[in-house]
Amino acid sequence: MGLISNGTTIFDAGSMAAGLGGSMVFIKKLTASSSANIDFVNGTSDVVLDNTYKEYLFTFKDIHPAVAGSIFRVNFSDDTSSHSYDLTKTTSMFRTRLDEDDSDPTLEYASGTDIAQGTGNQDLVVNINDNNDSCCAGYLHLFNPSSTTFVKHFISIMNSDGESSRCFGSYVAGYVNTTAAVTAVRFTFGGNNIDVGDICLYGIV
Repeated sequence: MGLISNGTTIFDAGSMAAGLGGSMVFIKKLTASSSANIDFVNGTSDVVLDNTYKEYLFTFKDIHPAVAGSIFRVNFSDDTSSHSYDLTKTTSMFRTRLDEDDSDPTLEYASGTDIAQGTGNQDLVVNINDNNDSCCAGYLHLFNPSSTTFVKHFISIMNSDGESSRCFGSYVAGYVNTTAAVTAVRFTFGGNNIDVGDICLYGIV
């Protein structure tokens, strides 16, 4: 027996109808090696960041800073030639914290890391340790970056083992306030090198 909704067949004989559902398509992996930045630029090195997909996903795996206390950040560009990562953004950030000795449990709105119509880098997670086993990890969703009608929303969830043996969880949401197509995304520690780590880009069908 099939599943039909409003005259449209969703499932038939256990299979989803053609054209329904979706998938995640791997596009590109960039690996840091004492890198100042990691940039995903549409049309460069097989990177796709255009109207091929309406949603893009960046995953961060074992991003290790060269300097303790580094802050992992993101910014956006609409110019693939000059790479000026300075688009206007409005954002908000919540942060959780718990020390390894079970002290200082915290849930807070991180007002010092939000942006109100500013062009600077957006913090994704703060105070990452530089111990050999320390890193941060998580993901960022970017929605419909090629739209020339709407602003560009993004959401990020990340975790890090911070300085002084503590866990930070960060929840960031915001939008790039432009109707120009966003064609490049930069990840950085803001002056400190990304020692090692992988960032992968996927398109969501």
